[in-house]
Amino acid sequence: MEATHFSSNLAIFFLGFLILFPLTISSVGINYGQIADNLPSPDHVVPLVKAIGATRVKLYDADPKVLKAFANTGVEFTVSLGNEYLSKMADPANAQQWVKTNVQSYLPATKITSIAVGNEVLTLNDTNLSGCLLPAMQGVHSALVNLKLDSQVTVTTAHSVAILQSSYPPSTGSFRQDLKPCISPILDFLSKTCSPFLVNAYPFFAYKANPKQVSLDFVLFQPNAGIVDPANNLHYDNMLFAQIDAVYAALNRLGYKKLPVQISETGWPSKGDEDEIGASPENAKKYNGNLLKIIGQKKGTPARPNVDLNIFVFAMFNENLKPGPTSERYYGLFKPDGTPAYGLGVSGIGVSGGNSTGSGGGSGGSSGPSVYLSPPVNSSNGYLAISSATEMIVWSNWRRFSMGLKMLMVAYLMS
Repeated sequence: MEATHFSSNLAIFFLGFLILFPLTISSVGINYGQIADNLPSPDHVVPLVKAIGATRVKLYDADPKVLKAFANTGVEFTVSLGNEYLSKMADPANAQQWVKTNVQSYLPATKITSIAVGNEVLTLNDTNLSGCLLPAMQGVHSALVNLKLDSQVTVTTAHSVAILQSSYPPSTGSFRQDLKPCISPILDFLSKTCSPFLVNAYPFFAYKANPKQVSLDFVLFQPNAGIVDPANNLHYDNMLFAQIDAVYAALNRLGYKKLPVQISETGWPSKGDEDEIGASPENAKKYNGNLLKIIGQKKGTPARPNVDLNIFVFAMFNENLKPGPTSERYYGLFKPDGTPAYGLGVSGIGVSGGNSTGSGGGSGGSSGPSVYLSPPVNSSNGYLAISSATEMIVWSNWRRFSMGLKMLMVAYLMS
């Protein structure tokens, strides 16, 4: 018997809810971690994913139950190959068997479009594991080529933003010198295979590490004066955009200006330990609500204003078995019973984001505060204005969704 109670009536209500309240947020991705013993079955997760308007899901493995449950839904999947398997993927036979079992067998019903090989490998300070990363990526790609799947499935790997040596101001973004021997050939591989560069970025950690120096409004997309990059006069009113453009600058320095960047994880915890300053439902609501609002406006970064944001929010559920500080277990969009972790009132049910470094949905990766962009202490008021017409439309839809959310909760309680 499942630990979580979902009724068929609730699932039906979700689908009706989607019809009554059409989603307005642009394509958003969601990380689906499963380090917990009380999560709903994948079949029950399908309507929840649809309810938040997510069209892309990233797994930390290739869970067959999940991949089967999402067959014929049109949801795009990134499946992952854990760090513990990297050393085996250099063997062509192992790589081909893995792709056959975990990718080919689910196509085309389940729309698997990408394979993430390893997670934050280069910043784990494990030279043996780092040395296995590129060969593993090449092995998996070769398997896709042999199976004639390379045109529909890309191969990449997710990095921590700690791979940056410099990130402030954004135009000075550069990769760590000690990692360049590993990063450069990976970038060459991504460029040749037309695959995106994945980065896990968490402004929360910058604030947590130095709350007196880092403006909370700056990391939460709240009104603030922001910063101006003196090299190009670009104005930044939030840390995430500054981090993204620092990554673009680092790529440009190595000659990969056109390589697309994807934020494979970002978010904010709704609960934390006493020393985890800023971890609260209120701040998580602000971070994720404002982020989704910006994604809905198809607003690019200051350095790449015409490039749509490609972001995966972490994570689908609060995961009660994740190790580490309390915050690690409270990044979920939903509680295990399928109710929102907190209300956002946006075109997608209550949201939260997160942090992951290991396979299976992640444990916390840590990075020094120097890696994160810290705005001047006095830059805490002012905000880049958006068009009032767009704002009215967005907020109108949010209010409609909020009403629908109340109806949803009533239906859940009655089911």
